[in-house]
Amino acid sequence: MDKNEFQSLLNKAGINKKRLSELSGIPYATVNAWGSRTPYPPYLKFMLENYIKTLDMDKIVEVVKPYTENKED
Repeated sequence: MDKNEFQSLLNKAGINKKRLSELSGIPYATVNAWGSRTPYPPYLKFMLENYIKTLDMDKIVEVVKPYTENKED
């Protein structure tokens, strides 16, 4: 992973480095050092791609929800 791919995945996820740190429990200093002082960890791409997929699934659930709830007639 390079800096551009990392930034692109953050943008798609709608988060920044600080929010990634909060979500993952990884210290902000560590996240901020990726790509400059330390390499991007091998799990990062997988983690961000799955976070994005989860957001997409949450949107789908919200769209479908009205059609699956029990309605009293």
